Amino acid sequence: MSNYKIALNFEDGVTRFIECAPFETVLDAAYKAQINLPMDCSDGVCGTCKCQAESGEYELEDNYIEEALTDEEAARGLVLTCQMMPQSDCVISVPVPSSLCKISSQDFTGKVVDIKCHNDAVYELTLDANGNTPAFLPGQYVNINVPASEQHRSYSFSSAPGENKINFLIKQIPSGLMSSWLAQAQAGEEISFTGPLGSFYLREPERPLLFLAGGTGLAPFLSMLEVLAQEPRDIPIQLIYGVTRDEDLVGLEQLEDYAAKLPGFNYIASVLDEQSQHPHKGYVMDHMNDDMFHGGEVDVYLCGPVPMVDAVDGYMKARGLEPASFYYERFIPSQ
Repeated sequence: MSNYKIALNFEDGVTRFIECAPFETVLDAAYKAQINLPMDCSDGVCGTCKCQAESGEYELEDNYIEEALTDEEAARGLVLTCQMMPQSDCVISVPVPSSLCKISSQDFTGKVVDIKCHNDAVYELTLDANGNTPAFLPGQYVNINVPASEQHRSYSFSSAPGENKINFLIKQIPSGLMSSWLAQAQAGEEISFTGPLGSFYLREPERPLLFLAGGTGLAPFLSMLEVLAQEPRDIPIQLIYGVTRDEDLVGLEQLEDYAAKLPGFNYIASVLDEQSQHPHKGYVMDHMNDDMFHGGEVDVYLCGPVPMVDAVDGYMKARGLEPASFYYERFIPSQ
């Protein structure tokens, strides 16, 4: 039997992947990987190693006590890593910062393969990670170090985990540090980045999905959609993608491709500019309706600028719409 891949997602957004052998506990596998997960007794007595299993199949050894993990907690996906034996790849949320477990984000380098310029709005950056492609969860981001500077910028993967080439959608900002470098960068140049990071990632789909993207906030959803297309589920998936101008629209060919091959997937792209000839205009909220919330049985994912995130949150509260889960990521373009 092959080993299972376990993603440990820490409270500060740092994610580290480890290998766990069949019939091996997560705590033991982490220790072998030199990751000191919270623990005290390691015998299922103290409850110190309690974490949340976000996805995957597993068994819990039966020699822990009720005070360490109640039946109600176990039913909600809480686990003791000293008792948890995975039976598939899993994602586990660890309720402490990575620094307390004596780990930090990983460093990577990649070579520029291609830089596509979409009008004056977006750069599409493709990197080759030199055979060391980082493992990540669809929706996560990395901090890319801007060459010839001591600064970094944060960008979500728009490609799926496990691909040889990794992609990012990067908003063009006049005189922006990263934009200025991309404007003159050449294929073959090296660039370094750190990660993966972030608690905004696709959980195991168990109910309808509502994706809401603003501008380059589309990037993490392209990564999620590719993963969903690899193992299609029989659930509705609705994406609403909003931009300011026609020139800001990117990725429409990819979305059309997903609409053709991913059962249950539909999308709406909307442009705010009143002068636009695009068939859909207005804010993302203008294209939301109560049916998309399936009576609350829906997981909502939202990625966009701060005003958009706040506006969507206000819209849902004003209408009394309470999704089963609401995951969001705000971003602020850096000058």
